[in-house]
Amino acid sequence: MNRQLPPTAPSPAWSQSRTAIVTGGGSGIGLAIARRLAAEGAAVAVLDRDAAAAKAAADGITAAGGHALGLTADVAERASIDDAVAQVRERLGRPTILVTSAGLDGFDRFLTIAPSTWDRILAVNLTGTFHCCQAVVPDMVEQKWGRIVTISSSSAQTGNPLMTHYSAAKAGVVGFTKALALELGPEGITVNTIPPGFVDTPMLRRSETRGFLGKGVGQHESTTPVRRVGLPEDIAAACAYLVREEAGYITGQVIAVNGGRTT
Repeated sequence: MNRQLPPTAPSPAWSQSRTAIVTGGGSGIGLAIARRLAAEGAAVAVLDRDAAAAKAAADGITAAGGHALGLTADVAERASIDDAVAQVRERLGRPTILVTSAGLDGFDRFLTIAPSTWDRILAVNLTGTFHCCQAVVPDMVEQKWGRIVTISSSSAQTGNPLMTHYSAAKAGVVGFTKALALELGPEGITVNTIPPGFVDTPMLRRSETRGFLGKGVGQHESTTPVRRVGLPEDIAAACAYLVREEAGYITGQVIAVNGGRTT
């Protein structure tokens, strides 16, 4: 059977305009992803709980020649997500790319984790991913094309002391991604997850300041096979490939970006 293959040297831009939603896009990994997708031709909606950060991110993308919209949204609140997605449809068009980068970490000894803390960590990291996907997938089904990239964590693969709640939530994201990929594949929608390793973000630096990284970031650089800490742009590069047209045969996969720390 003859099948048409994608071009061997595809353009980084899509053949038609795409609208992307990036949650947690106001800083760190989410911001790098939003900037990268905009640079590759997508109209990007930057969603973040921090209204000022969402606006600053969108303004920066626009100043660089891209097309972006900053919106305030809490992924743990379904009404907030539904409202934001409605605004995206009205102002940018139907979204067919979704990157769920919003996240919340926590460092607590297991026996001291309050049920409310457990619920909040899962609400943001796992239930928030569910909310975002369920709000956007109908647009992808209608277009018979979609790309979803969830941002999980290497903690889901290895576990981390003092992070049973966070590791559990991110492991849930991995399982969710795999199941959703199987269900949505026939609709022309791919679903993959990137579990970042040791990446230099504001969240990481806060952990360092609180004394949760031993002797600090430098210590972990020396134990990373590529001998450097990851950058948000490293995650953005992998994400940019997964949402392209030619990545349509990749789904349900865990694409680890961690400098070799977890193989």
